[in-house]
Amino acid sequence: MTIDEGWEPIEVRPAPGSDEVDPVAVDHPAGRSTVRHLAMATDPIIGPGPDLDDMVDVTLPRLARHEILLADGHQVGVAVCGRGVPLVVVHGFSAEGILYAQTLSRLVDLGFKVIAIDTAGHGGTLGLPTGAQSMASYAQLLGRVLDHLGVREAVLAGHSMGGRLVTELAANEPERAIAVILLDAIVGDTWDRLVNVARMFPPLLFGIGVSLVVDTASTVPWFRDPRQAAKLGRLVAPTMAAHLRRPWRLMGPAASILRSPGTKWMLDKLGKERIPVFAVHGDRDFAVPLATSKAAARRARGDLVVVRKASHSWLLKDPETLPAIMHALMRGRLGTAVLKAKLDRGVDPAGATDDEVEAALYAPDALVLELTPRQRVHDTEDLHRPPRYRWQLLPARDPRD
Repeated sequence: MTIDEGWEPIEVRPAPGSDEVDPVAVDHPAGRSTVRHLAMATDPIIGPGPDLDDMVDVTLPRLARHEILLADGHQVGVAVCGRGVPLVVVHGFSAEGILYAQTLSRLVDLGFKVIAIDTAGHGGTLGLPTGAQSMASYAQLLGRVLDHLGVREAVLAGHSMGGRLVTELAANEPERAIAVILLDAIVGDTWDRLVNVARMFPPLLFGIGVSLVVDTASTVPWFRDPRQAAKLGRLVAPTMAAHLRRPWRLMGPAASILRSPGTKWMLDKLGKERIPVFAVHGDRDFAVPLATSKAAARRARGDLVVVRKASHSWLLKDPETLPAIMHALMRGRLGTAVLKAKLDRGVDPAGATDDEVEAALYAPDALVLELTPRQRVHDTEDLHRPPRYRWQLLPARDPRD
């Protein structure tokens, strides 16, 4: 089966640019339900963060990292920046939200408030009880976090395991999803077959898990791009160190993947609900093969984006490629979905202010608005370099149309 079967290919070429400035995380008091505020930056942040009424001058937006307590006492790590439509991002197995900081900061100029959430047992989020360890439980926790933050509906994006979680959340609660973006996600017929084989031969899943951890650790481009290596290394090192100290934390998510049922029904539900789905996948992803996203896009009647010469963690290796892809998608079905969400909430897309957009799309007094750092951003084209990867957009033909 060829990549192009069932799609009409559109070649997309990245725009030119130059070197970027690395975003860092800042912290500040955020009011209720907040336990701790963390800072992770290229240079240490010393002393208290800015007051909520202070405006911070930055180049690219900076993520504010927090740990919040849900009503049931569950501690959850989140990172937030930007104004506008909520873009919820869920990381992959063995990662955490802050690892994607460089990429996520570049999505703010599309009119998104980026909300990166650590899944159970990762980053700043506590694990789940042993009896509740299934992918359904992880997705339910994600829904509770969004409720606690005051996010009514959002563009849901997930990398690898995170793609499974946002797919299940959107399938169970379609009113939450403006659109779903799957990034080398573990959903679809091909992945389900791999899991079925792994149930009979568990070392297979162990091998996939190890390859995912190694892929995350090897994202640092030591020789190809030493400058980017230094930036990414500072983000990856604490995560890898935490896994070495507490390797058992990864056993829960791995076991949950193995014991959870298939994903076909979720993708069928997204297609039935006509939720726009975009499956983005590297064609050199050996841990989660490209066939998974081909099958997922076809079943959900979504679009497929093939990232050329990209491995599983390509969006960590290059912070410019996903934003470039998102810019292209916003000129098509994704932009239409975001526009529709605004119109459905009574927002004038042409003249509404950020405050008006957020008043319509978030719950009154939403906690996530308090957690968002106030920043004057000076993001210009000369801060960015061309994306490292090229990609191909393959829109799906909907057999119902």
